[in-house]
Amino acid sequence: MRRNFLEYASYSILDRAIPDLRDGCKPVQRRILHTLSTMSDGHFHKVANVIGETMKLHPHGDQSIADALVVLANKEYFIERQGNFGNPITGHPPAAARYIECRLTPLALDTLFDPDLTEFVPSYDGRNQEPTCLPSKLPVALMLGIEGIAVGMATRILPHNFRELLRAQIDLVKGNKVEILPDFLSGGLMDVSEYDLGRGKVKLRARLEPRGDKKIVITEIPFSTTTESLIASIESAAQKSRVKISGIQDFTTESVEIELSLSRGVYAEEVIPQLYAYTDCEVSLSSSVLVIRDRTPVELPVSKVLALLTDQLKAQLKAELELDQQKLEDREHWLTLEQIFIEERVYKKIETARTEEKVYDAVRRGMEPLARRFVRPLEDDDVKRLLEIRIRRISAWDIEKHRTSLEQIAIDLKAVRAKLRNLKKTTINWLEEILDKYGDDFPRRTRIATFEEVDKKAVASANLKLTYDPDSGFFGTDVRGKEFAMSVTEFDRVLAISSDGSYRIMAPPAKMLLPRKVLYCELFDPEEGADFTVVYRDGEKNAWGKRVHIERFITDKEYRLFKDPKGRIDLLLADGAPLGVLRMSFVPAKRQRLRAAEFDLGALEFAGLTTRGTRLAPKPVSKLKHTPRSR
Repeated sequence: MRRNFLEYASYSILDRAIPDLRDGCKPVQRRILHTLSTMSDGHFHKVANVIGETMKLHPHGDQSIADALVVLANKEYFIERQGNFGNPITGHPPAAARYIECRLTPLALDTLFDPDLTEFVPSYDGRNQEPTCLPSKLPVALMLGIEGIAVGMATRILPHNFRELLRAQIDLVKGNKVEILPDFLSGGLMDVSEYDLGRGKVKLRARLEPRGDKKIVITEIPFSTTTESLIASIESAAQKSRVKISGIQDFTTESVEIELSLSRGVYAEEVIPQLYAYTDCEVSLSSSVLVIRDRTPVELPVSKVLALLTDQLKAQLKAELELDQQKLEDREHWLTLEQIFIEERVYKKIETARTEEKVYDAVRRGMEPLARRFVRPLEDDDVKRLLEIRIRRISAWDIEKHRTSLEQIAIDLKAVRAKLRNLKKTTINWLEEILDKYGDDFPRRTRIATFEEVDKKAVASANLKLTYDPDSGFFGTDVRGKEFAMSVTEFDRVLAISSDGSYRIMAPPAKMLLPRKVLYCELFDPEEGADFTVVYRDGEKNAWGKRVHIERFITDKEYRLFKDPKGRIDLLLADGAPLGVLRMSFVPAKRQRLRAAEFDLGALEFAGLTTRGTRLAPKPVSKLKHTPRSR
């Protein structure tokens, strides 16, 4: 189990789910692009055929290839589409593979392939050869944006703008500091204050345009959502009365257009913050740049990724130039040998030779006096190639044309060597050429902005109706009572105090049974708390009074204003209510001279919730009467 699991984990990380830093591709993407390059003839190819050819390299099913191809094609960089490839904006699926066609884009052909610089290995069944890595000259990993889940690790690289990436590479070559930020095909607004070079997150918002006071039109949506999922989130919020929408019309075609009609009494300026707070009009995307480097998964900031890929670009251009130089030198060497062999009539020396060995010796002796003109020393393969020149070519020899070819090779060699000497300038020129050729095709679509955090409490509407039914003792939104009716938001807290001295601070309930009888039930402000004057009698009818301040609490937990479980509240006054005088009649007793007493409630002081408070009369009290008096 341990051995097999480790092998599976290693395979899923290195050869399936995590992209390679060098070409930014997962294996299935690399195999698709390589297959398209081998099939490339300028015409579109049926996707079903491409899938079939790719299966020669990919050890998994055709559906995984089809899905990866559609996703890659919808990125718009490397695969040109023909037919219905689905719509990532609306969420509509693509047509069947037999009905759609594709081919490589000019950008892909110019930047991703070079057979001379590609290392190949046998495919999974040994019948074919596949590249270990495409010789890409672009920062593909940052261009495409890639998500992958392996065993014990995952990657989410957000896509970046093509033009900005190449301009940043030019700045890196020049030694300047760079900043690169994500860009999404779906457009929208983006706050990058927490992006942290790809190690944090970005906040994305839909673009909302008010059309007067009673309509809002969504013209761009956040990445990772579709028009269908966005509408579903708005409908869900509307059903919960969090957003007051009277109608939704989806007119999306090539571009997004979702029209929201507002209910009576509400206006666009108050609904837009609610849409950001309660729907997918605002989403947050985390970024984790995990790539395979030297067959090892590593997590890097995007700036480091771009710097490494810029160094790779310079190495790639250098290798291409050195290869071109080698080819030119080989061509110059051969044309020089051919020129000497024919123009100096060396071939005449082999007429008297009777054996193959003497023929070779004759050519060597004939070429030797002119060795100073050689590009490099003469080898056996060169002699063999000279002897393969046909008589027809010798008889039709064009001296002037041959000299022109050699002169052109000299010019080309000089240019190549100049580029190699100044590789920094060569890299910048190549990047500028690609920008001039393809940059206008990829403008920035997501606008950078700074979002003010939407306070859900501030934009919430009082959409919950609470009432209390004294007959049943239930309180909540599902109760049809007559007392303590109030309209609250989902973020409000309600304080309910019962006659037995218990109280609780609760979120708006659907239906909750409260101890009888409820004396007070109102909104509670957790920041300010609430003050009350409490007069109660304990189990022995002794009267007590105190002022209390309620503040710290755990939602829905029951608390008590006094300890005695048999006590009952006789008078409860909220802060601001007139206090006045309390007249108390004592419980009748034999030889009782003092039958009543009065107490000025203004003399009460604040006491803790667990203390008894101030005793209001020296004897048990049978009846109390409160006479209010303004402060």
